[in-house]
Amino acid sequence: MTKSISKRFIILYTLLLTLIPSQGSLASICESLSDDIPVLAGGRVKPYYVLAKESVKFLTGKAKFNNEEPTHTFCQILNSSRNKANLSLPLLVEHVETKKLLGLKDSDTFLGAQELIEKQSLIRSEILGIKDSSSYKKDLNRLYSRIELYSSIGSGSSFRIYTGAPEDPWQEASEFNELTNEEFAKLISESKIKYIKDFSDDYQLELTYVKSNYQGISLILALIGIFLTVLLPKLRIPVITAFLVLGVETIAFILRIMISGRAPITNMYETVMFSGYGALIISLILLYFKRDKIFLLAGLSYNMLCLFMMIFANGMLSSSISPLVPVLRDNFWLSTHVTTIILSYAALALSWIAANIALFKMKFGSLTSKEYRLHQDLIYACIKVGIILLAAGIILGGIWADYSWGRFWGWDPKETWSLIVLLFYMALVHGKSSSWINPHRFIILSAAGFMTVMMAWFGVNYILASGLHSYGFSEGGALFLSVFFVAQTLYLVICAKAKFKDPSNKEPE
Repeated sequence: MTKSISKRFIILYTLLLTLIPSQGSLASICESLSDDIPVLAGGRVKPYYVLAKESVKFLTGKAKFNNEEPTHTFCQILNSSRNKANLSLPLLVEHVETKKLLGLKDSDTFLGAQELIEKQSLIRSEILGIKDSSSYKKDLNRLYSRIELYSSIGSGSSFRIYTGAPEDPWQEASEFNELTNEEFAKLISESKIKYIKDFSDDYQLELTYVKSNYQGISLILALIGIFLTVLLPKLRIPVITAFLVLGVETIAFILRIMISGRAPITNMYETVMFSGYGALIISLILLYFKRDKIFLLAGLSYNMLCLFMMIFANGMLSSSISPLVPVLRDNFWLSTHVTTIILSYAALALSWIAANIALFKMKFGSLTSKEYRLHQDLIYACIKVGIILLAAGIILGGIWADYSWGRFWGWDPKETWSLIVLLFYMALVHGKSSSWINPHRFIILSAAGFMTVMMAWFGVNYILASGLHSYGFSEGGALFLSVFFVAQTLYLVICAKAKFKDPSNKEPE
């Protein structure tokens, strides 16, 4: 009797094992999906690691979820569908009104994917019921997109695998759901060999770029350069450090250009990247003629701020490389107009840094007459460079607009704010040269003026979100801009009555 029960138990256990996928088979899929497997997603071929990192970051707001590699998280979602497992990855929920709709507390930032899938129709009906383009509606659209992405990953429809078949060389992963895990793993492994044989392994360059951590390396070098500039009397070593920063960033730019096949200035992430890079180049050029460390300090400081944004402003700046909308596919106008505009912002940013440093010294320290004049000279020189570049950029933009949209000028929000920036700084330079703006007021207005640049650069995209430049719009930056405007205004109020204090008791010129 006991033997009979034992035999039945063994048979039942064996049947259960056939119904439940083994961990080994699941692991075989994840192992076959190596970082450099080519996949077709988002309109272009990219390494599997890049797809996984971009997807996990969009779903959870983090490059890594639970300190796991993004490829592991991505594979878990894929396996949950293939093996009918019950996995519910928490998805990011941001807006307070969205949380109320879903019955979450204000402190809650995640909700399980399966629960959100059940509430997908509720979210869709709420989106359709909101007519204006409010921040709440935008957040609902983002959440809906996260649910769609999660579902597409689970179903295998989020990416295509290269099979090399004449009639359809790229096929959705969902088309192979009937394969066993071992067969699917073998198919994945073979796809890489076939793709490299038919094309090349150039796509793997993106894997090198994404894993290089050039932002972190550049940030460390920039911080070292700032400390050396402040501490050392001679500029040789700090200048070498600045060139090392430029070297690392130049390599990153070259890699990004080779990957995308275009100038790296097509989204907010790339403009911030190029702005910090351009500011450091401009500061080194000015340093060559002026021979004062304040120029180098301003360039390294702004470069460092840009790197901080690129690393930590994940919800605001996306490092993803995506296909361009048709109007941006003219590389000549893209390279000339946008590059000139961003370089003008970089030059004006140097004047902003120098002005704030001068105000800080005047309020909390002391300035000699020589230092006071040097700060004015730096601010004035940077503004003049910025005005020339901005005027050229606006003219080039008008020519491009006539070529693309059939009109030179249309009072588009981006165009209007660029003109406001140009007129403000032209008035500032005219006021200084004609002496109706005194030196102290000139420094204060130079610091305040960068808020117009931030409005033209970020505000049109994050706050106004209207006009023909809609292809550049992004989300998540309204709070950042609000904090920046408030902080800069408070700083100016505090420093407005700061008096010139020269230990030698000389009056500034």
